[in-house]
Amino acid sequence: MNSASSDSITTIPVLTIDGPSGSGKGTISRLIAQRLGWHYLDSGALYRAVGVAAGWADLDLADPAALVRCAFDTRIGFRDDANGELRVLVNDQDATDELRTETAGAAASAIAAIPEVRAALKDRQRAFRQAPGLVADGRDMGTVIFPDAPFKVFLTASADERAERRYKQLKDKGVSVTLDGLLREILARDARDAQRAVAPLRPADDAVRIDTTGLGIDTVVDQVLALLPAR
Repeated sequence: MNSASSDSITTIPVLTIDGPSGSGKGTISRLIAQRLGWHYLDSGALYRAVGVAAGWADLDLADPAALVRCAFDTRIGFRDDANGELRVLVNDQDATDELRTETAGAAASAIAAIPEVRAALKDRQRAFRQAPGLVADGRDMGTVIFPDAPFKVFLTASADERAERRYKQLKDKGVSVTLDGLLREILARDARDAQRAVAPLRPADDAVRIDTTGLGIDTVVDQVLALLPAR
C-alpha cells in the first residue's frame, strides 16, 4: 500500500469499544454501528471462528504452529440474516450458534494468547476500516489494532452482573448452564486476558471508561454516542 492510500485509510474514523466478557460491548457496538451507518467488527468472533475451526479439525490448542496455520487458512465471513442479525460463516458454514458457546469462548481466549495467531489476524481486522467509519469491539482494539482511533471506549461491569447477563442470554437460547459455573469461567477468563504477555486486556490511555453495571442498553448507547461529535 502506498503512502497516499495509507493516509486515506487512517482518515476513516474508528470507534473502538473494548472490555471484558459480558460487559455489553458486542450489543452496544452493533447498535451504535447501525445508528451511525458504519461498518462493524466483532473481533472476538474472529478468534472464536479460529477456535471452532481448530475444534472441527481436532487440533491441539497447545500446538501453536497448528493454530497459526489454522488462523491463516480458515475462511471467515459475516452476513446479516433476514432479521438483521449478524451471522458468522466459518469455512462457508454458518457457525454463529457454536461461536457463542462457552467452549468456543475458552478456545478463543487460549488462542488469543498466542502472539503468532494475533499477528495472523491483525491485518484481517484492520481491513474492516472502510468508509464511512468503523465500530470495532474487542479487547485490544484501542491499544493494538487501531491505536490511532479518534474515539475509544472501555466498558466494564461487575463480574456478578456479567455472569447474570450471560446466564440469561444462554438460558434464552436453551443452553444448560449454571450461574456459579459462568461466574467462575468469567473470572478465569478475566485473569487470562489481563495477564497474557501479548495485548493484555486493559483500557487504552485515552479511552473513556464506562461502568455498565445497572445501566440499560439505551443508556449506555447514548453515553457512547455523546462522545462523538455532532453528526
